[in-house]
Amino acid sequence: MRSWGSGVNEAFEGGFERRTVLAGIFATGVLLALPGCTTIGSTLGKPTPTDLIERLLMVSSQRAFARLTQPDGFWDSTVARIDLPVLFGKPGTRVAKVLKSPLFRDKLQHELNVIAEDGARVAAPLVYDAVRGLTVTDALALLRGGNTAATSFLRQSMGPSLVNVMIPELARVMEATDDPLVNQAISALTGVNVNDAAHALALEADNAIWYEIGAQEGEIRQNPETTNDPVLIAALKLPK
Repeated sequence: MRSWGSGVNEAFEGGFERRTVLAGIFATGVLLALPGCTTIGSTLGKPTPTDLIERLLMVSSQRAFARLTQPDGFWDSTVARIDLPVLFGKPGTRVAKVLKSPLFRDKLQHELNVIAEDGARVAAPLVYDAVRGLTVTDALALLRGGNTAATSFLRQSMGPSLVNVMIPELARVMEATDDPLVNQAISALTGVNVNDAAHALALEADNAIWYEIGAQEGEIRQNPETTNDPVLIAALKLPK
């Protein structure tokens, strides 16, 4: 799985010019509502730097969850495909011997990626709420940051909340599944129950979700025209 995130303090040139132009956008621009999304708040109808960060994160997360919750969403993603959690290959367990079969290992990995889709469905509303209530101390720094600066900030602000909300849902799905691969793998783990397996998968799914949101943010920064949001386009197209 790819790593990403350049942080907020990435080197930036032409900062004064960019801040001047952004100030003009904030003074005159009006945010437009996105399809299926409530308009992000602003002051007196004029977008602030925080409004733009919220807008960027909302579009990025909506696109990410739309992709991850479709059939084979995790499995087909170039950044979000989940590897077998370490739990399923612990040395000395019977499952380690079973996993020597490439066919079994590949099928189990695929099934866990499918189960992760249910985790993403319960995680999505939590991310949307966090974006709407986000407190940003230096939104301009995030706007001029690297490809995943805003996503990195949001992830840090949310901590392990996605893991915590996904564990019970993933455990429920694992208990309800009739897939023999998953049942065989879990039952072969000595001293491990479904909740332990769900926790292990939730940790992997958490990373995958943030990788996908970050990838979407990067794509939007590179091609803001795809958002059909004039204010966001103008802000992201400024010279760096």
